[in-house]
Amino acid sequence: MTVRAMAGEINEGSVPAYYREVYEAIRCRTDERVQVEVFERLLQRAGLSKTAHSQIAEHVDSTDGFLTKLSLYKGLALIAVAQQGKQPSPKVLENYIQELPKPQLGEPRELNALRMQPAQNDVLTISETLEKLLAKDTVQVELIPEKKGLFLKHVEYQVTSQRYKISVYRRYSDFDIFHELLLQKFAYRVVPALPPKRMLKGVLTSVSEHEFIEGRRRALGRFINLVARHPLFSEDELVKTFLTFSGSDVQTRLRDTCKKSGDEFMTNRIATQVKEYLPADIQAQFSTSRELIKNVHNSFQRLRDRAGKMAERSKENATDLLQFGRELSALGSDASALPSLASSHSSWGTLRQSLKSLSVEFAVLSDKATQQGRREEDDVVEKLNFFLDLLQSYRDLCERHEKGVLHEHQRALHKYGVMKRQMMSATVQSKEQASVEQLESRIVQQESAIQTMELRNYFSLFCLHQETQLIFSYLPITSHILGAFVNSQVQGHREMGEVWNELHPKLGCLFGSYNGLKPPM
Repeated sequence: MTVRAMAGEINEGSVPAYYREVYEAIRCRTDERVQVEVFERLLQRAGLSKTAHSQIAEHVDSTDGFLTKLSLYKGLALIAVAQQGKQPSPKVLENYIQELPKPQLGEPRELNALRMQPAQNDVLTISETLEKLLAKDTVQVELIPEKKGLFLKHVEYQVTSQRYKISVYRRYSDFDIFHELLLQKFAYRVVPALPPKRMLKGVLTSVSEHEFIEGRRRALGRFINLVARHPLFSEDELVKTFLTFSGSDVQTRLRDTCKKSGDEFMTNRIATQVKEYLPADIQAQFSTSRELIKNVHNSFQRLRDRAGKMAERSKENATDLLQFGRELSALGSDASALPSLASSHSSWGTLRQSLKSLSVEFAVLSDKATQQGRREEDDVVEKLNFFLDLLQSYRDLCERHEKGVLHEHQRALHKYGVMKRQMMSATVQSKEQASVEQLESRIVQQESAIQTMELRNYFSLFCLHQETQLIFSYLPITSHILGAFVNSQVQGHREMGEVWNELHPKLGCLFGSYNGLKPPM
């Protein structure tokens, strides 16, 4: 490779092989440039004074934190000049007509470690706590009672963002389009699933339409809150549009917003360089984390199922208590005359009259049990479902990575291998030049496609690494759930206990010595 130092610019003359070896050792793996931080670390190995450092840095051009190959060569030449005790300036380089001087920086293979930057963890690491995530926004999704539409009735929701302090109206189809666009733009992130639009025939036959609509409303609320609290989604224009646009055609506005930019791989400034930031054992870390999160998911599913049964039992208890009070009232309302053989010795007549008033207390107990079931459902089961939705979206993401990007990459490599064999066969058989050239063109296109897929594969792993951190940031929600569970039980038992304690002396007054009660301890 020839260069010459003219007016301080490296463009002709003879470059030592050492320059090329250093360049290959420290350049980005996915780029032809060298990062400024890496060059600065190279300077530190040169054993020069701070003054020389500053002079060299002043004469080496960089753009967006990177040096071109020629800028690096210029920097190496200036380092060599400074090591010879001369002032490192472009003027001095003009004296090197035949070959540029060789700097003393050690063996090129030893310089590979310089590519590992201290700043890489800042790019890869998500510094979000559960409190920060939950504080990003709280979105309420409420059902609008009226059903609009001339021929087809549909359900409409009022969506209220605490962050933007605005309420908008959305149909299920709006959520559907929004979800579709999120997946297109953020295919490598945890995008929660939407609940089904309709009841599945033969599967949810025991669920009423009202219960299904309420369950879907809750699920839509969990979906939009997970999206609004995601570190990346929360700052995206698409999400802001969904939460704030109050015009008549939100779906068109959402599509227009998405058209302004491509998917995350196309817009992320380091998408093609993420291989530099990934740890060497990324695959092992991914496998370990995936297995752990799978186990956590399974355990939380069992917790949710148990909590759901407890909430159902509280509701069933409410029904039983109400019915129990009604039966007592019915018994006390029986106006049948007592037979003569019982009237003189039995107190049943008096007792029967006393039973009528007890239905009021049992109605209160029933109401308290209903409230308890609602608390268990809203504060415990719903929080468990929220976290489960996030865990499921992570598992869906892992599946997209393996069956999508990774699978497509492997298919492209297989296709490339087939083309190469065809090329070899065509060369051996001396086929027509046009046919060979066409095959060569296809191979070049396939090589380009493979390179893009490799970059996307690394970007997918990069995003997976970050989304795994997001899941671990959410794990402390376990304490929130347990706190809600304990509080609901304490409140429920206290309120029920107060009513039972009020009923205790009343029974003593009503039935006297016939009440069969032990005095309270």
